[in-house]
Amino acid sequence: MNRQVALGFGSGVLVTSVLIGCLTAQRPANPRPQTTAPTPAATQGVRGQGVPEFWVRPGYRVDLVAENLGNARFMEFDDKGNLYLSRPNRGDILTLRLRGNRYEVVNTFVEGYPTVHGMHFADGWLWFTQTGAIHKARDTNGDGKADEVQTVIPEGKLPRGGGHWWRPILVTDKYIYTGIGDSGNINDETETERQKIWRFNKDGTGKTLFASGIRNTEKLRLRPGTNEVWGVDHGSDWFGRTLGERPQQFQPITDYNPPDELNHYEEGKFYGHPFITGNKLPRIEYQNRKDIVELADETVPPAWSFGAHWAANSFTFLTKDHFPGHKGDAFVACRGSWNRVVPDGYRVERVLFDPVTGRPYGSLTIVKTLVGNNRVLARPVDCVEAPDGSVLFSCDTTNRIYRISWAGGRNAQGN
Repeated sequence: MNRQVALGFGSGVLVTSVLIGCLTAQRPANPRPQTTAPTPAATQGVRGQGVPEFWVRPGYRVDLVAENLGNARFMEFDDKGNLYLSRPNRGDILTLRLRGNRYEVVNTFVEGYPTVHGMHFADGWLWFTQTGAIHKARDTNGDGKADEVQTVIPEGKLPRGGGHWWRPILVTDKYIYTGIGDSGNINDETETERQKIWRFNKDGTGKTLFASGIRNTEKLRLRPGTNEVWGVDHGSDWFGRTLGERPQQFQPITDYNPPDELNHYEEGKFYGHPFITGNKLPRIEYQNRKDIVELADETVPPAWSFGAHWAANSFTFLTKDHFPGHKGDAFVACRGSWNRVVPDGYRVERVLFDPVTGRPYGSLTIVKTLVGNNRVLARPVDCVEAPDGSVLFSCDTTNRIYRISWAGGRNAQGN
């Protein structure tokens, strides 16, 4: 039997079990990407006016809710329903409000912060990052513009720049968490502050190493109802290059390795980068290290794996009842591949969590923005749950925001 066909059939069996409602299936010991092929247009979900030819899973609806935004990256809601949008290239954060069925820009919340990126609303403040600093701001008169800004961690306290300069921000009752990625692809920066997640007291003091072996995690969040820190991490590039692949022409190894990762980050744990990737697989560049097996043993494998080079960029946990049977799951924005001969990714993926174990056991594509003849219609960057429980996703190439909502139907629930 052809190996490729056999492997493809095996993946299809697992996904089919999810689709027919086997929601009690156990997560495989070494989870692999499980995807579902787009169905013909007649069985797609609903695309609202102004939405390109995205493939939408039956039972869901996608609507265009904001456009002409310019470098639309990360999003965050506050407790009043204001939507904040970071624009790193513009150095500002916009405030948007829902007017009818659209979100409209009402003001510039902050400006003059080049590389502004990650955001988290907590304690009445919008906390936000630059590549080398963390600030918090608030609007006290309701005009959508911050009238108080404080610097919590100033420039010089965090490494800045590099190939992965984006900074996540997670604020809990006691701490601030942020991550610092690889300055390149698979550099050995274990003796530096990079490739790590750091924890601080909320006043910026008490810098503590939380986890290591991280390549580039752009968003951190607690799983609802727990103190578990979760994030998605990009896999590294050029996995098979040293074996004689022809970059961008013939990449039978790199096209499928390594996976992007959904990780549960725990204090003191090591997540493999740059030496080990995926399910404890050594990078070829480091396979001759004398301690490579020990490093593999130390590595925490992904809680769930996505396709190679999907650029799983950001995510949101679902906490409301807008999508029946979805509470506790995650929607993940995948910006799409560049390091593949045949493009892949370019989607919003639902990761299903077992409500008993609290661990992922499957995934379904909800929206796919790569269509026939490899046409890229959007590159999803971030997902955020709206106050009504629908999910917004941003695109920094079309400079738009789209909303995913429930349209009803049996297929979407897997029933």
